[in-house]
Amino acid sequence: MGDVPLPPLAVDAVGFRRWNGHWLGVLVTPWAMSLMLLPGSAEGWEQPPDNQKKVIAFPSGDYVFLGGVEEGLGEYQSCGLISPMGHFPDQETARLAAEAALIALLQAPPKPSSAVPESPSRRGFLTGRVDKKAADA
Repeated sequence: MGDVPLPPLAVDAVGFRRWNGHWLGVLVTPWAMSLMLLPGSAEGWEQPPDNQKKVIAFPSGDYVFLGGVEEGLGEYQSCGLISPMGHFPDQETARLAAEAALIALLQAPPKPSSAVPESPSRRGFLTGRVDKKAADA
């Protein structure tokens, strides 16, 4: 990515919070935005080998994280969200996107409705008149 111009963004840790005993948040950098999971304790932490994949279930679905170790930080798991970051004009816009990603990650998708709306009669469809019951559905 050496030839990709970097937007005017700073490295920023956004929205970190406790999740299942560990720390979950979004790391914003000028080159990428990633979900980050860091150990809150050794209990329940399963670190995959460096650059190996691990699927983690969240309320919104399953996501693939890569294991990593960084000197001064220790073990972490990351899931890339956006790269490159050129469409973010400023830090505030990038932070808002990171916060929205966390909200979406932690919410279950809405359940589909099982109610089937009543279809208008063939005569109503052909004449442009819709039955009152069908219009109320």
